[in-house]
Amino acid sequence: MVAQSQAGRGTTPTGGRSSPERELEGAIAGYLFKVIREQIPRTQEELAEELGVDKSTVQGWESGRRPLSSTRAGNLVAMRRRLILLGAPSALVDILAVAMDADLLLGEILRAEPTRARVREHPLAGWVLTRDTTHMIGWAVSGVLPGAVAAYSTLPAARRGPVSSSPLLDPGSRARFFHNLRTASDAAERAGPDAALLRRQVWYLSAYDREWDAANWFDGMRRRGALTATVDGWSPQWAEARSVAAALARQGDAALLREFINRSIVDHDQAEAANLNYWAHWLGLDRRAQTDDCFMAERDRPAWDASALLRELAVRLDRAVEYTDLYVHSVWALILSRRNLLDSDPYVARELARRVGVLLDDGLLPSESRRKLESVYYGLRAGGYGV
Repeated sequence: MVAQSQAGRGTTPTGGRSSPERELEGAIAGYLFKVIREQIPRTQEELAEELGVDKSTVQGWESGRRPLSSTRAGNLVAMRRRLILLGAPSALVDILAVAMDADLLLGEILRAEPTRARVREHPLAGWVLTRDTTHMIGWAVSGVLPGAVAAYSTLPAARRGPVSSSPLLDPGSRARFFHNLRTASDAAERAGPDAALLRRQVWYLSAYDREWDAANWFDGMRRRGALTATVDGWSPQWAEARSVAAALARQGDAALLREFINRSIVDHDQAEAANLNYWAHWLGLDRRAQTDDCFMAERDRPAWDASALLRELAVRLDRAVEYTDLYVHSVWALILSRRNLLDSDPYVARELARRVGVLLDDGLLPSESRRKLESVYYGLRAGGYGV
């Protein structure tokens, strides 16, 4: 995988002078690099020798002062291969490119001038983010560990002095990040339909701010007529409404998400397709670069594998927490829309049956989600996959 910057699309970074924001452009990838080094495991000095660089270079990468993204492409490819040969988990090495994308995007958001005149130049205005990139940014602004890193996040017991447990930004940088997002939302509101992608991506990332009263903010926009929280089936506003519901669910209020599912997805064929198309892009299964949300409305020959999507949804089904209702509906709808899907991968079907059983046993599901999950469970049992 060659690093490709999502953040650099359609943006104009500031000039060459040094700034605090620019110095942050290696923080996420640098911390991930440290996690990789500790998985091998090697000390900084030992890894520097293995890679043929100075110890200060490794220290600079890990601290973020020397961004990995500034490394020559050929050297970066060779280094990634060398890390895997030394025993680094390939899954972690693969997402180094994602972390570098997130670093660049984070720096550009911190430097952005979110005015109406420049709204199309904003780094969130012309590139549809994926889950991994979004979660990497969330790691830096909230400390929430990305799922892609969680399995490798244990730190060695022997440490000297205080050690950071994440690439979390300092309080001032975090405050500036969220302030810039909400200022961008105001500018995008005045810009109209052309800024729809910017609005919804700003809203979702803003939900990482636990001190932010998202419900009141969205309610104020609804009263001004700037926001429709639910829509009847697919329309260009559908993706915006989904992001609002997801943002509130991330902050612990899943009521609007349930309303969105029941009113804006259920019984609307194109909206059902849009939901699955967006899942495939979000989870990295549709690898096409997307510059707007139009791909969600595609219905013929989707550019993703249904079995792979079921696998990704199944492994998170009983761990989705605030998004459980959306996961349940999406699994149910995917199985209904793809005949013989369960038989295409018996391992996934058995794993899905196990996780469905966990959710049904805890008794906490709303009635509509429980009904859908019971339907999935009976279908699994009928196919011989019950537990």
